[in-house]
Amino acid sequence: MTRMSTRLATLALALAATSAAGAACGGASDFDHPADRPHQSNANLDWRDQVIYQIMIDRFENGDPNNDINVHPSVPGRYHGGDWQGVIDRLDYLETLGVTALWISPVVKNTEEDAGFASYHGYWTQDFLRPNAHFGDITKLRELVDKAHAKGMLVILDVVTNHMGQLFYYDINGNGQPDDTVFGGGFSHTCLQICQQNPSACSADEMVYCANGSGYLERIIEWDPDYDPRGIQGWTSLGFSGAADVRFTDWPEQNRTPPPRPPSWFRWPDDKAWFDDPSWYNRKGRVYVWWREGDYSKEFVREQETKGDFPGGLKDINTDHPDAKLALIKSFEYWIEVADFDGFRIDTVKHIDRPEIARDVRGFWGDFTDAMRAKAKALGKQNFFIFGEGFDGNDELIGSYTFGGTDAAGKFGRFDSMFYFSQKYRGIDAVFAQGQPTKNLECLYNSRMGRTPTTDTYCAANGFPAGPTYQGTPHATSDAGGIGLAPNQVMVNFLDNHDLPRFLFEKPDAAVLRAALMYLMTWDGIPCVYYGTEQLFAGGVDPKNREDMFRGNEAMGYAPFATDHEHFQLVQGMIAMRKDNPALRRGTVSPVWSTTVPGARRDAGIFAFERIAPEQTALVVLNASTQMSETCAPAGEGGACLKTTLPPGSTLTDIAPGGENKTFTVKGDGTIAVTVPPQSGRVLVRK
Repeated sequence: MTRMSTRLATLALALAATSAAGAACGGASDFDHPADRPHQSNANLDWRDQVIYQIMIDRFENGDPNNDINVHPSVPGRYHGGDWQGVIDRLDYLETLGVTALWISPVVKNTEEDAGFASYHGYWTQDFLRPNAHFGDITKLRELVDKAHAKGMLVILDVVTNHMGQLFYYDINGNGQPDDTVFGGGFSHTCLQICQQNPSACSADEMVYCANGSGYLERIIEWDPDYDPRGIQGWTSLGFSGAADVRFTDWPEQNRTPPPRPPSWFRWPDDKAWFDDPSWYNRKGRVYVWWREGDYSKEFVREQETKGDFPGGLKDINTDHPDAKLALIKSFEYWIEVADFDGFRIDTVKHIDRPEIARDVRGFWGDFTDAMRAKAKALGKQNFFIFGEGFDGNDELIGSYTFGGTDAAGKFGRFDSMFYFSQKYRGIDAVFAQGQPTKNLECLYNSRMGRTPTTDTYCAANGFPAGPTYQGTPHATSDAGGIGLAPNQVMVNFLDNHDLPRFLFEKPDAAVLRAALMYLMTWDGIPCVYYGTEQLFAGGVDPKNREDMFRGNEAMGYAPFATDHEHFQLVQGMIAMRKDNPALRRGTVSPVWSTTVPGARRDAGIFAFERIAPEQTALVVLNASTQMSETCAPAGEGGACLKTTLPPGSTLTDIAPGGENKTFTVKGDGTIAVTVPPQSGRVLVRK
């Protein structure tokens, strides 16, 4: 270990002080423990009414310089100083924007750094029960939630249960230190200098070695060895020696120590192990199949994903271990109680359990999600929302995590919703950024709901499953801690996030972003805006997509948290439009026009759908193309126009931001010809 900086040592002291701060685990007095405060009930809440705003705490606003330890704002991969006080300070800004639910990055104590990168993002857990001192203490976290609640905003916590940070290495060679070792000949100096210069000077066997020696090269990285289905094996040049020993680091300067036993208030039995027990981990090494999945069987890919360490040395927890499962459940029950969160976004969902092949095997998620609902109910909370990250474009795979099941113990649930990656890849990017037919959006909807007509050949021919790919019934009623809504009604839709390049990085055109945002705010489910989208942030892949909000958008000349420019006001206007029109929030979807042929034509880029609620019907007409288009077929295809369910003679007014209240009339035969400017949309309602 290299000598750590003075600031890192100071951080270690601060973290130790936080960990030791009495029963409140963060500084609250015995008479003001945040867990003892009232919990917001969220009765009569409908998650379809929400607009989620994703915040990476470290990059949002620095509200408290007292926790600026090991901060390097000029380095993308280090801490920049954002904290919970900073979000509190900017709640007025968020209220002005109009968002109603804040998704905040993980709050637990992390390893401080690894391979020169810091844990500013929060995904390298070291201790599930103590807060990250970079962001504040427990009291400050609860203050953030309480003040958000006072402004009518919900707060969602980002949760990691699949893995820990890099807290141990596999001592493969048994020498008690983490090695990065190369074995084998590689390309020999003799081969290069003698045999290739004068082949007659070398024997035939030497020439075989010169041809094949590079293939004998082996590299062993004890921090992050490649996946082995047998478990990581001990080995030296003499051969194998059985399972490799697991050795936890003891580097307090980096918070890379064995996870400490839980505090006494947690009431964890003394005779039970904790996360410093190697048997609580799968110990099979790093997933290596990604980006080359086609080279391997589907079963082997999924085996690695569910049992392997996350690349970067993030150690995979054995969530089938009963004590590890119980510890995770109790830990996150605690966070609901102490901070009064209204929901969880859960990381790396597809890396635990296999519901795609065994829906009625309860697994970890069946127990965990039901336990969180039960905890919410016990606290008097309703409508506790649980959605998962399934970082995959396979709609059937990620959708499988929304189906509950039944086993010998009875019925169980899983996720209320998923972060909708398949729509991001196959719908939003394909249609708005790549110009593919708008039928893709309809096909995804048909798959999700299981409504694909047998006569629809396009969807099947383009690999969209018949469905339903998402569960169509709620997991639990609101008063039982669930949300009372089916997963297929509440998918969380997004354009980008902390794991993907910004939308504007991949498609640097604000007009394309405008069209995609119009879809996001009018489609069914729950829209999620990644912080800075309203400020036209355009960063590339991680960590460049995690810009500092407190710097503003220097490239565009926007001041920090500026509200006086056109794009902020566009996003603000779209959110307000969604809030003001029940059909856009809760209405059922009925696609009425889509294209199957790309390129210039009368209806190029048109996707139209009705949102039908008891009190209102909205006709949404989007144009993803770069031309002025219309909701009518080309003359060679009969020229027929879109048919709506709205009554003949109805005058429809465009209420979209910038729509200038333009009107259109439904003809006597129920058809309507709606012209839409390039890369924009109209939202038509009867006033």
